[in-house]
Amino acid sequence: MRVALSVACFDDALFPGTGKAVTVLLERLGHEVVYPPAQTCCGQVHWTTGYHREAADLARAYTAVFEGAVRDGAEVVVAASASCAATVRAAYPRIARTARDPGLARAAEGLAVHELTEFLVDVLGVTDVGAYFPHRVTYHPSCQSARTLGVADRPLRLLRAVRGLDLVELPAAGECCGFGGAFAMKNSDVSVAMVADKVRHIRDTGADVVCAIDNSCLAHIGGALSRLRGGVRTLHLAEILAETGPA
Repeated sequence: MRVALSVACFDDALFPGTGKAVTVLLERLGHEVVYPPAQTCCGQVHWTTGYHREAADLARAYTAVFEGAVRDGAEVVVAASASCAATVRAAYPRIARTARDPGLARAAEGLAVHELTEFLVDVLGVTDVGAYFPHRVTYHPSCQSARTLGVADRPLRLLRAVRGLDLVELPAAGECCGFGGAFAMKNSDVSVAMVADKVRHIRDTGADVVCAIDNSCLAHIGGALSRLRGGVRTLHLAEILAETGPA
């Protein structure tokens, strides 16, 4: 299958290893990965902070890029960010209505963007991707992945199939980490209190690694963890699934 890879601008700037890991993983599973170089921000932050005209401009650009990728032979669009996938699927129709743009509405309706774990489990029917990661890991479900996309246990099913991995449940996993895009800057005191609770729960698990399917959450959590010097690493789920080891 030919996959057009959507990489969040946040990842492109700060976590380039995530896009590389998705590529390694999907190619190992026998798929061709293409990266449309004209892609930019999906517009999520602009939309949620009230810059609706700018969000519409970015939505038009995003849909045009990936419609082009499909015309060029891509069979599916896969995003390594639950937030981006959620923006396209849930916010773009609202952005189109606000902009009174029927063309954008049609483009949004016709563009199917799969979050990575949805693609692996639901489209490919795969949970064991041949990964090996001998570490104690806990999983943080980001708000967008859980509440907007409803990915449910798909990430956990993938993690349970990784050889050598000791998966431990995160207490109060459904609580927000406090990032929320601009929320962390506009409401910094509340955000810090929320991430302090999240980090306490992570440390209680005794995990070596906390993973998620949104690097924005991991950046926030990782910043708090680094200040405690507790030795817990943050990794995108794709980076774990891309790891291999002894047969």
